[in-house]
Amino acid sequence: MAKIMVQGTASSVGKSILAAALCRIFKQDGFKVCPYKSQNMSLNSYITLDGKEMGRAQVLQAYAAGLEPEAFMNPILLKPTSNKNSQIIVNGKVYGNASAMEYHNLKLEFKDMLKRDFESIEKNFDIIVMEGAGSPAEINLRDRDIVNMGMAELVDAPVILVGDIDKGGVFASLAGTMLLLKEEEKHRVKGFVINKFRGDVNILKPGIDMIEEIIKIPCLGVVPYFNLKLEDEDGAIEFNSKKSKAIDIGVIKLPHISNFTDFDALKREEDVGIRFIESPENFENPDLLVIPGSKNTIEDLIFLRKTGLEKCIKDYGSYGMVMGICGGYQMLGNTIKDPEGVETSFKEVKAMELLDIETIFEKEKTMTRIEGNILNQEVNIYGYEIHMGLSTLGKNSSPLFQINSENGDAVELLDGAINKKGNIFGTYIHGIFDSACFREYILNPLRRKKGLKTKTSENYESQRDKELDKLADIVRNSLNVDKLYEIMAMKR
Repeated sequence: MAKIMVQGTASSVGKSILAAALCRIFKQDGFKVCPYKSQNMSLNSYITLDGKEMGRAQVLQAYAAGLEPEAFMNPILLKPTSNKNSQIIVNGKVYGNASAMEYHNLKLEFKDMLKRDFESIEKNFDIIVMEGAGSPAEINLRDRDIVNMGMAELVDAPVILVGDIDKGGVFASLAGTMLLLKEEEKHRVKGFVINKFRGDVNILKPGIDMIEEIIKIPCLGVVPYFNLKLEDEDGAIEFNSKKSKAIDIGVIKLPHISNFTDFDALKREEDVGIRFIESPENFENPDLLVIPGSKNTIEDLIFLRKTGLEKCIKDYGSYGMVMGICGGYQMLGNTIKDPEGVETSFKEVKAMELLDIETIFEKEKTMTRIEGNILNQEVNIYGYEIHMGLSTLGKNSSPLFQINSENGDAVELLDGAINKKGNIFGTYIHGIFDSACFREYILNPLRRKKGLKTKTSENYESQRDKELDKLADIVRNSLNVDKLYEIMAMKR
């Protein structure tokens, strides 16, 4: 079994997307390949078929490898609840909550588990493509590192180092990273990649020659800047705030926004623009307003109240279409109760009173994959639920969805709510826009209202697969793939 680890000079340099590209390249070359990231910090998570939670970056990498995502690909997931605290997910299940220092002290307890489980995974694959987090040169974290050089050492993995030239200072970041590594860590780095390059690579070549001489490791290639319709890196979402397409969908930018990949499928609709609303000044009456998921619903609701965005939403709700997803769904209701302090010290807060529902937070976390349809309509939907609240409907709202399958088991359940007027609705289902039927159901009435032609939405999964093949072509043509196999001591 072979392995290779992608580390970066900083966060958001392209580690996740490069790891996805390598997964697809090795799969195309006939190998059984698996992605792996020992520790991920993200509010962008996903539920596996067996009801476990994992980071979305490894989900995309799993699809690139031709695999169904499984929690062992991301054994530790940290979901920040504030600047200093996170919920800890271990092997897909909630482990507990901890401050940054408490988690730092917990890391050593996880080392044996990570080594044991990784050795078990190794037996089932030809290649494991590993991903680090942030930078390996965080010298204050080195003694308890379990995601960068600490993990590479634990399983004896060679490392390639990625730098982002689009940010500027790529040579300094490569040199600085290598300078701060220990000697044995430097020897583990077998090559570097310059990512997100725009321009003529011949102009870059003198700099590459010089940096190779300085850091004593070879350049494996230069990857050009590209725009593909693939998920954003965890935590690296770009917030566009201007109207850009005929159909204008406004998404409220919450301080603790989670699962922003809920909107990726909408971005693929040619006439649909997604923009993030940050203040009353750029509200601008969208065609559809969405309040997304949140890792801290009550604090984000208070934020909307303080900034004046809540008033904008309530005024808009008198005539426009408003959709809430998970935490956003809860905010649309009458009250949110937190008797056991699951999120905050507030026992009860008044919500927006746009949808007749009441929510109570519970310690037990719901984590399910679902399939179903719009109630009493032949519009299929699918997605996943990740929440710690239970919402009950009042007399002025009706259920929105019929759930027929939960983690593969047949069920008869209801989800979501819609008001009597039919313009305000919400659901706990993340990824619901991935369903082409649901996208058509939402978008075509908006198109008709604006005098646009209705459209048939494409299958999201097949679109994603085509984009992954394009990604693999770009990266294969940019890197010395033969050298990668040599680094892994493998023959193609």
